[in-house]
Amino acid sequence: MAVAKHVQTVFSWLLTLLGWVFVPLTNYLFSRWYDKTVRTVQPVEDEVLLKSATEIARKIRSRELRAEDVMSASIARVQRVQGLVNAVVAPRYEDAIVEARELDKKLDADSSAEEFSETNMPFLGVPLSVKEAFAVKGMPNCSGLVSRKDYRSTQDCPVVERLRRAGAIPFCMTNISELCMWYESANRVYGRTSNPYNTSRIVGGSSGGEAANIASGAAVLGVGSDIGGSIRMPAFFCGIFGHRSSRGLVPNEGQFPMATGSEVDLLSTGPMCRYAEDLLPMLKVMSANNKQAQLDEKVDVTKLTIYNIEDDGGGLLVSRVDPQLKQAQARAVHYLQTSLGATVKNTSISKFKYAIDMWGAKMTKSGGKSFCDYMRGDQGEVNPLKELLLWLVGRSKHTLPAIALGLFEKGDHLLENVNKRALKSFDKMEEEITTLLDENSVLIYPTHPKIAPYHNQPLLYPFNWAYTGLFNTMGLPVTAIPLGLSREGLPMGMQIVAGMNYDRVSIAVAEELARAKVAEWVNPGAGLD
Repeated sequence: MAVAKHVQTVFSWLLTLLGWVFVPLTNYLFSRWYDKTVRTVQPVEDEVLLKSATEIARKIRSRELRAEDVMSASIARVQRVQGLVNAVVAPRYEDAIVEARELDKKLDADSSAEEFSETNMPFLGVPLSVKEAFAVKGMPNCSGLVSRKDYRSTQDCPVVERLRRAGAIPFCMTNISELCMWYESANRVYGRTSNPYNTSRIVGGSSGGEAANIASGAAVLGVGSDIGGSIRMPAFFCGIFGHRSSRGLVPNEGQFPMATGSEVDLLSTGPMCRYAEDLLPMLKVMSANNKQAQLDEKVDVTKLTIYNIEDDGGGLLVSRVDPQLKQAQARAVHYLQTSLGATVKNTSISKFKYAIDMWGAKMTKSGGKSFCDYMRGDQGEVNPLKELLLWLVGRSKHTLPAIALGLFEKGDHLLENVNKRALKSFDKMEEEITTLLDENSVLIYPTHPKIAPYHNQPLLYPFNWAYTGLFNTMGLPVTAIPLGLSREGLPMGMQIVAGMNYDRVSIAVAEELARAKVAEWVNPGAGLD
């Protein structure tokens, strides 16, 4: 036992030493390659596109704005930035304009009708962006899988149907990572999406197209899903708000791929938006006002206890948190403590460093459909080793991250003992977190250790999603918020974690930080000469 511990210590030091050399070297090489072609989208100038969804709906209701004009402005913005970011993969422009025009006619006839009230239609006439993994009638739903690229949905998924009833009008579908299982949004069907703040950087995944579309100013509302951080990482990399809802609060049905077995306990559907004030109204609609979360109850942020954790405690496979991110998080925590009077407790939870093991064990033991099955579509299970060989000669229809995940899946049986230990650690951690978080407390934690990496760079740091995946294992609600831009002009942010079904608490903290302009979306390109 002593020898094993000594070997582990030596191995840890070797990895640390490698990191000191490897990280600066790769950053240098990537910057030399990508920084020659850096572009930033031009700032949003149309005042209509700089309003929150709730404000747009109010102005459409009062006839200060016309739904068709708002839709036209959103479509024009997509067309202006699409060549740089490639966020939209399937437009629905003609149908959306027709639906907006029909809504205007009804409102011109009687805008005071009860059906158009704020209670019934809080997003009256608001353009809605939707992640391509969700079913929207008549639109593609392949999640970047080549064998499914011609598929078209025959009906709306539940969350889109609910948002439509609330007045929102879907106008485009956005890019994802292949089968929604990687943290860069790129695939063989739609290509790669780039960050509006710096086109050499990633947008995150798998809801990366949504985040880029919203951050660029083309959309104000979007629908995302999250099984390991797929809402929160894109929100972080693109500087917007995103919320991973409590387990079971929002229906996940109508997605491809759909989690099966106990994987569903890790999957969550939630809102993505540019303004914090839209988070709670969106969640109410998407959850159909589910009573289990008591979303209408008020939260007094001044009486909350804030547990602050600045990193994961030193996991071997995960990068340390960038100092700029720590400073941004510290500023937000300082505001909550000094300006709002919340109680702040700096803490650490040792088992957080095992997030990768715990998430992997949860997925491995889920009993759900295998990833290799999904990769093949309806043609049986894919052979990931064969696909790797095809990829090496440029003939595979799959991305390297998808192939790598398939290979890892095939080796799951070799990790049986690791998985057993991880699940025991998980039980202890969940008990500790459950005791810690209630209706009067939240936990603040980094969303990701690195500010938006260069394209393809995540392949060198494949486990950095541990900071988000950790909370999927427990099914907890988490709100990702933006915290301004780094020295390099890239978005920063953090996560606010609440106890089960206390979504309103983490969102309330986000709203307070937004009111103080501590947390806010920054117009991309606004600082350009």
